[in-house]
Amino acid sequence: MGFPRIIAAALALATMTVGGVAIAQTQGGPISALKGHDSNAPINVESDRIEVQDRADRAIFAGNVQVRQAELSLSAERLTLAYTNSGKLEIDRLDASGGVVVRSPSETARGQFGVYDINRRLITLVGGVRLERGESSISGGRLTIDLESGRAVVDGGPVGAGERGGRVSGRFTVPQRGR
Repeated sequence: MGFPRIIAAALALATMTVGGVAIAQTQGGPISALKGHDSNAPINVESDRIEVQDRADRAIFAGNVQVRQAELSLSAERLTLAYTNSGKLEIDRLDASGGVVVRSPSETARGQFGVYDINRRLITLVGGVRLERGESSISGGRLTIDLESGRAVVDGGPVGAGERGGRVSGRFTVPQRGR
């Protein structure tokens, strides 16, 4: 069950930890577009197919899944939506798989699997993760975004599991100045 909505982090913008090294936001600099995201906003989901498993309190969406909540969007091949039904339907968690892409107005995050824990206000992507903002990007095995603080953490993947030797890598643009 999950739905990753994630932010592609730009460096020197949100407080970000990369391979154990914190890259702090510069004074007056931008922060993650998902900081303070309204996780109480309605969630809209579209797909080619839906299967409701009411006794299990979940719905499974398959085929070209598109999710939108305020400024956040997610796409995947499959999404499981977990909910509680105590008189009114309340969504607890979204689990996505199959080429998961999470977008905010200025950031894009990609991974093979994603979880959006609505109650904890966390988005986690795993499997060949890539976070992009402008021309800057970070790649690793897992990305976790805290929607409250806007903090994004990228961890390396396990050695031999299709990841780059368990390490995080990044490419960052720098301001162009005249010489």
